[in-house]
Amino acid sequence: MQVFGKTQDNLWTLIAAPIVWGFHFLFSYFLAAYRCAPNADPFKEIVSTRVAVIVVTVVSLGLIALILRRAFREWRADGGGFRNDQYTVRARERFLEFSTLLLAALSFVAVIFETMPVLLIWDCR
Repeated sequence: MQVFGKTQDNLWTLIAAPIVWGFHFLFSYFLAAYRCAPNADPFKEIVSTRVAVIVVTVVSLGLIALILRRAFREWRADGGGFRNDQYTVRARERFLEFSTLLLAALSFVAVIFETMPVLLIWDCR
């Protein structure tokens, strides 16, 4: 459905970026736990795990950046205001666009921060 010449925001557009963040989080930590689970050698290097997590991180950041870009463009095209003191379709749309923008930015930063241990820790310790 089109509203004011663009796509209409809804709950799915709002939670798309946090869903990508959640999948990235689960994949990264479950893969690392699976690779280090035998605990036979705590100094075992996990190079293949690091590569897989970095690839998934790049894909996740790309998806979140697309969501962020879309939300920013639509929010700016609609006036880019912060106040929401009306009960109209346009005000609801602007609120959802801004909320999507903030959640996407938070998700982008969260993916970067949750990837840091993979970049800093070289073994299963």
